[in-house]
Amino acid sequence: MLVRTARLFPFIISHHLHPSRTHSAGQAFRWSAAAASRGVRFMETEVPASNPPAASAESTADGTGQSATSSTGDQEKTPSVGLLPGETVVKEGKAAILFPSANEVFYNPVQEFNRDLTCAVITEFARELLAQRGVKVVVPGEQERVVVSLSEETNEAEAQAEEKNGSEEPAVKAAVGEKCEHGLRVLEGLAASGLRSVRFALEVPGLQSVTANDFSAKAAALIARNAQYNGVSHLLQASCRDASMLMYDMRGKKDRYDVIDLDPYGSPTSFLDAAVQAVSEGGLLCITCTDMAVMAGNSGETCYSKYGSVSIKAKYCHEMALRVILHSLDQRAGVYQRYIQPLLSVSVDFYIRVFVRVFTGQATVKNSASKQALVYNCVGCGAFHLQRMGRRTSNGKHMKYSAATGPPVGPECEHCGQRHQLGGPIWAESIHDLEFVQKVLSAVSGNPSRFGTSKRIEGVLSMVTEELEDVPLYYTVDNLSSTIHCNTPPLLQFRSALLHAGHRVSLSHACKNAIKTDAPPAAIWDIMRCWEKINPVKREKLSPTSPAFKILSTEPSFEACFTVREDANPQSRKRHLTRFQENPQAFWGPKARAKAGGGISADLQDKRKKFQNKRKNQITDSSQLKTFPCKKFKQVRFTKHNLNTHIFLTLKTLKWRFYLHPTKLKVKLVKLVNIA
Repeated sequence: MLVRTARLFPFIISHHLHPSRTHSAGQAFRWSAAAASRGVRFMETEVPASNPPAASAESTADGTGQSATSSTGDQEKTPSVGLLPGETVVKEGKAAILFPSANEVFYNPVQEFNRDLTCAVITEFARELLAQRGVKVVVPGEQERVVVSLSEETNEAEAQAEEKNGSEEPAVKAAVGEKCEHGLRVLEGLAASGLRSVRFALEVPGLQSVTANDFSAKAAALIARNAQYNGVSHLLQASCRDASMLMYDMRGKKDRYDVIDLDPYGSPTSFLDAAVQAVSEGGLLCITCTDMAVMAGNSGETCYSKYGSVSIKAKYCHEMALRVILHSLDQRAGVYQRYIQPLLSVSVDFYIRVFVRVFTGQATVKNSASKQALVYNCVGCGAFHLQRMGRRTSNGKHMKYSAATGPPVGPECEHCGQRHQLGGPIWAESIHDLEFVQKVLSAVSGNPSRFGTSKRIEGVLSMVTEELEDVPLYYTVDNLSSTIHCNTPPLLQFRSALLHAGHRVSLSHACKNAIKTDAPPAAIWDIMRCWEKINPVKREKLSPTSPAFKILSTEPSFEACFTVREDANPQSRKRHLTRFQENPQAFWGPKARAKAGGGISADLQDKRKKFQNKRKNQITDSSQLKTFPCKKFKQVRFTKHNLNTHIFLTLKTLKWRFYLHPTKLKVKLVKLVNIA
């Protein structure tokens, strides 16, 4: 038993940073002794061998037929991994994860979309990067590349270029599960159970190594066991270190990671400074933020302390959250003469996810100030204006930088007369690389069986490709209608009115009622005034100081046309793609944080139910509502000792509410008590 443990536990908690380094026999013995002292043991029940050179039973069942072999030659046969008491197997994608029933390690099944999208993005990133190194990635189930275009027009020049590039195939091929000497080095800084890293090793081709790190010793031990269980120990190394210190140690140019994935519980800000330094030149950063309450405007001062930007509670808060984290990343990268290039930024469910590349260039970093902007948001009508932080003008071969001029608004809103809120700074440039997004969309659409959430990925990315990339933030049709208290115009009619007026318009993946347009606020309110003439409101009920009264008091400058146009309905909507899905399950939001000592309270769901409901015993029959006791005046048993106290409290409440004389109330209350 000691020999088996000594052979297995060098992979459990490794402090080595290079895949080529190995532990000595003494280190392995010390880890085995420590594990034995903690009572860690393996069951004697054998599971299918996880030897990398042999095709696993799971991969055959999944239809991939891809053997996990290593380019370094024959691997040493690793021992089988059995289930510990209380453990269960959680399957997602090609991975099967051993998960303790006590929830000692954080895991959220709802974020399968997050992990699927990350695998798709890293695969496409590896395809581009390794092609420059003479390596071609091979994805199981992927046929000949077909570019999916939502527009009806096709670009023959691009198709010919793709065909020409495809004819010159590199000599070296990298398959899923194989160790590629010229492949990507991936770091998952906060790995928890290691599910994401195991899926990288099993589903993303062209990898040299995957480092799954977690500060929890229990999590690191579970990561190592999951790597053994899935037969990817030749690619995946477990690490038990502070994520920031690990990335700081890898700042050297030869030690940097090609891909760094950070998916923390809450805010990632404490890891961003190290991440922008530890990623290689042109490397990929994958960042998740789940502290949406802070980023969506509930705590603007907290958002500033973490991200260096003030968030605003507005209808466009989800896209603003994406631009806040991009601003924070660019600001931290600029300290080290680096800058970011966003590839994909999405707001999904209860979190946001950004994929950015990081480059080094002192001259390009000077453009950073002109890429940021402050937001002036009207508290009355919701109109917003952006004020760039810097200004740059081209002067031949040289670029001239100067301070920006402003503000773009007056002391009061020109439409409703209300004051403005000041938010930001935020990232004001494009948050997507449409060419890269199109490639990811083509890969997912051409191989829909690869991911469990392929339909949703296709729907979200289709909307991303339709967004106006040079128009920050958006309006919502329901909020515009609510401002002037009129009926909400149909989405297609409102989009058609903007198109008839000569403006561009698109939807947004962040909100299904969103309208992204380059039309100024004055044009938008003119269209709403024209709509109000068709669907009039009762002007006499409007307050003279309300935004609706002041907006409707002005006549529109043009006559809006609400005839539906053919191009008003985007292709993603015509094809009925899955864009905004329903809640997948009960309590599907952010899960509770894993405790430092391990374990999550067993009665967590009971507590949520208790605080979520207004009453402990819900009444479904309306006839019983009259007999339901009032919350504030509960039935109590009066005695000589507490009678005066109850009389005083009741008098105080009734006097404040009904302005009755306390003497009369006291007499009436005493009579009621005597009768009871």
